[in-house]
Parts: sequence; C-alpha cells; structure tokens
Amino acid sequence: MQTQSKHRPLGELWMSIQSWLFPILEDEIGVLDDKHRQFVAVCELCAPQDHMAAYRWCGNGCPPHDRLALCKAFIAKAVWDFTTTRDLIDAIRHRPALRRLCGWESLGEVPSEATFSRAFDAFARDGRPQQIHEATIKAHYGEKIAGHISRDATAIHAREKAEAKPKSPPKPKRGQRGRRHKDDPPVPPPAPTRLQRQLERDLQANLADLPTVCDWGCKKNSQSKKECWRGYKLHLDVIDGDIPVSAILTSASLHDSQVAIPLAQMSAGRIVNLYDLADAAYDAKEIRAMSARLGHVAIIDDNPGRGEKREFSPAEAVRYRERSGVERVNSHLHEEHGGRHVRVRGPVKVAAHLAFGLVVIAAEQMLKMLA
Repeated sequence: MQTQSKHRPLGELWMSIQSWLFPILEDEIGVLDDKHRQFVAVCELCAPQDHMAAYRWCGNGCPPHDRLALCKAFIAKAVWDFTTTRDLIDAIRHRPALRRLCGWESLGEVPSEATFSRAFDAFARDGRPQQIHEATIKAHYGEKIAGHISRDATAIHAREKAEAKPKSPPKPKRGQRGRRHKDDPPVPPPAPTRLQRQLERDLQANLADLPTVCDWGCKKNSQSKKECWRGYKLHLDVIDGDIPVSAILTSASLHDSQVAIPLAQMSAGRIVNLYDLADAAYDAKEIRAMSARLGHVAIIDDNPGRGEKREFSPAEAVRYRERSGVERVNSHLHEEHGGRHVRVRGPVKVAAHLAFGLVVIAAEQMLKMLA
C-alpha cells in the first residue's frame, strides 16, 4: 500500500481516505472490514514512510527487508492488539488483505521472526515510533490551540527482573543540640530537590536525570487501596478529545510529580494549550511555577497534608472534570493497544512498544472527532 507523504488538513485527508483510498483498495484487495479500515486510516494519518529514510539500502551487501512494511506491521500489531510478534506474523501469513496492506504482495516476501525482532530493535534504539507520534501531533495539532492538558501516570507491568535497590548512604551524625558555636563551620544549605533543578534545565537534561530501570512501584488505586507492580510507569499528557500528545517512560518507583515538568516542556514543544489539569500528586509549587512560566493556568487538586483542603472554585471544578480524558487513554492503551501485554524487555524497547499503541490511539481519536 503506497501512501502520500505530505501532511494535509485533517478533514481533507479523511475525505480523501473515505472517497478515494478505500474504494481503490477494495477493488484491488477485496472488502475491508472495520479493523482494516482503521489500520489504513492510521497509516495515512501518521505517515510512517516519512521516517524510513535512514533504513534505505545504500547498495552494500544484500538488500534488507522493507522497513516500511515492517513498521506498518508493528502498527498493525497495536491496532489488532496481538499479544506477541509471533501472533502478528501468523496473522500476516494467513490474512492476505493484512499482508498486502502492510506492503508484502506475496507470502514469500514476509520475513522471518528474527527479522521482525531486529527491525523492532532498530526502531526502538532510534526512537522511531516516538518520532512518528511527535510528528503526527505537530502536523495535525501544532497550529491549533488545545484547551486542556490532563496529566497522569499508569503502571506498566514488565516480564523482567527488577533492578536491585541501591543502598542509601549513611545518615550524618547529629551534632549537639542548641545554638551553634561561633567557631563551628556554617551549616551547608540543603541540596536542591529534583523539581527545583528541573526548573533551571532544558528538556533533554531533565529526561537524562530520570531513572528508567525496571523496579517495583506502589500506588493507590481508585478504591484507595495500595497496589504494587514490577516494571515501569508511563507518564502521559492528554489533550481534549482523548488525544495523547506526550509520553515519558520511567522506573515504576518514581513519583508522578517528578515527571510533570519534563512532560510540560515536551508538550510545549508540540502544541499550545491553556490549562494544565492534574491530581493531588502534582501539587507542588515548582510544578505550578512551570505552568505559569509557559503561560498556562494550573488546575491541580489540593494536597492538604495536615492542613485544610482548598476546594476548587465552581469554574475550576467544571474544567477539572476534563481530566478524566487521561484516565480513558490509560484504559484504552491497556485494554486495546498493547499496554497490558508487554513482552519486550528494557526501557528502550518497552517505550517503543507503548509508543506504537499511542500512535494508534492518537490517530483513532483525531478521526473520531471528524465522524
């Protein structure tokens, strides 16, 4: 299936897909069911062919298998929610329509499982699915104004050994109580927290400071019960319409608030929004300061600690209801697009696997807004 690489307005692109592309494909391949149509629309919207230049054959050695077809196959894996790559390959070999939509005309052209694994490893190391996601958001929402960004994190269960927790350094001995003697050295100021450091750094420096190893995380669920898992944590920014615009994968043990500022910096480079919505886990003055610096209004649930909880104003309460969008995206990713069965290992591959799912969700939700 050959596609045009130029990004067009979303409405014009969808009309072209419906009135021109679907009839041509059905004449050549046969009747397309809803999943096939969804897959075609996602590939047209996110234009993976624009990101395959680095994998073209340079004339040395044996020509490699078509990386565009392999990339489309991994998008299909997220669309159909196949559990493993082997399930994906079986489906491609036994479903001629899917095989030809990916780009393989004959059964003999479908590569082996090892080739699929090598291609996925290359895509993951290059951050290719994340680049496709970013380009899709910028192409179709970069010049628009999004009302709200909803921010939250979700648990990602992994099938790998958790990293051993490093030993904490010994606590310094307490000095004598009372006033410091005039000859004693002055007490050094406390080291700046991660949130304080993040305010002074750019996005790349902040991302490099975040832990990404597999470890154990704990979080209270909607019933206020503590849940623990081994793996990672996916932090998301979602705009109105349930469209994920930014994502960062970290260790499961990292607190949600530690990724709010990098997420805000990442989203600010992709879209323009007016309000930042977050739950009480993000109630920190540094996070509010970053929202103000970006020209946003922060609507963050109050974390009173031992004090009295500050209630939202009526207008803030109405806007805060939009935060349910990020929870729907979390559920959508887990239930339908690969979030619940992560079979790859290591943060780089896990992030790539989840990014393919986010590409599909973003494209789906954009097209739903046109329906």
